[in-house]
Amino acid sequence: MRSTFCSFRARFALRLAIVAFAFGILAACKGGDGAADEEKQVDTSVPVEAVAASRRSISASYSGTATLEPESEAEVAAKISGVLLKLLVEEGDQVQKGQVLARLDDENPRLNLAKAKATLKKLENDYQRSSEMFERKLLSVEQNDKIRYDLETQRATYDLAQLELSYTNIVAPISGVISRRMVKVGNYIQVNQALFKIENFEPLLAVLSVPERELNTLRTGQVVRMRVDSIAGKTFEGAIQRISPVVDPATGTFRVTCEFHDETGQLKSGMFGRLEITFAQHDDVLTIPRTALIEEDGETAVFVVVSGAEAAAAEKKDGESAGTAEASAGKSNDDKKSGADKSDPETKEAPIPEWVAKRRLIKIGYGDNEYVEVLGGLDEGARVITVGRSAVRDGTAIQVLEGVQ
Repeated sequence: MRSTFCSFRARFALRLAIVAFAFGILAACKGGDGAADEEKQVDTSVPVEAVAASRRSISASYSGTATLEPESEAEVAAKISGVLLKLLVEEGDQVQKGQVLARLDDENPRLNLAKAKATLKKLENDYQRSSEMFERKLLSVEQNDKIRYDLETQRATYDLAQLELSYTNIVAPISGVISRRMVKVGNYIQVNQALFKIENFEPLLAVLSVPERELNTLRTGQVVRMRVDSIAGKTFEGAIQRISPVVDPATGTFRVTCEFHDETGQLKSGMFGRLEITFAQHDDVLTIPRTALIEEDGETAVFVVVSGAEAAAAEKKDGESAGTAEASAGKSNDDKKSGADKSDPETKEAPIPEWVAKRRLIKIGYGDNEYVEVLGGLDEGARVITVGRSAVRDGTAIQVLEGVQ
């Protein structure tokens, strides 16, 4: 009997130890969860970068791209056939209108000219004698006129032979730069065969296809600034030369031709240019970076950095301004919840974050590639989120990175 009682007490003590151990594990787990929750609450702050709204000058402009092309260009073609004997220019050479670029074999045209000259001289002598005989009435009118017509025909033949001889000198029809040579010395050149291409780089043109909505904002003579990829760090200034009065119905655009005079000779035909036409400017206006804008549902908004205490005070004030009828209707339920909260020792308020993001509607005006003008909804100095705004919502706790103004 005594042995049975001792066995019972041993089993009872073992059970108590197990229960105590279990409660200890639960308490430890609960405490650990609380620490994890607290740590998790801190880590939920979203890191962002913010920039303060500041005052600056801003311009309204249109930007586009175009390929540079010459004002005038020409392909130099042969007007007579023959072997190319000499090249006098090369690609890249600057030439003037009328300058000799190459020479063809002139032996045959020179012989034709000599033959035509000899025949012309003979007919001139014949006509002189014919005229003397006609005055003496020794020659009829018909005979005298025939010799005169033959003389006039030979004079035309002689002029043509002179012209063909001149065609053996290939001359430049316009001033410009030799952009391409298409023949070599010794080639047999056919009539109308292209030998050179000349482009006049003064000025160079850039033709933009501009949307119809800009038709009333662009004017002839407005300043155009251009950057080209191959010449880094330099901006070239030009002007609008002409604007087409017709809108292409297929594309909804109109042509704007801009001209550039480059005395340095750095600009070349075919270069890809990025153009900007400024048509208005506002000075000393409130601006923010374009990267801060949120445009959706026809509205423009930004996320502003607000202190957590300020946001909590604003929310509390909004809660206190709720209607009296609504507060009365929910009074009994609030009392019950309050009692339940007071009775629960684990219930406590969430910590207030240092910074939160608040969505704010704004009105914008002019804008360029980097900044936009703020017409309303934002005060000077207010910090707007520029990096990380896609990861936040209204009221999200944020961490503003140090060193970002």
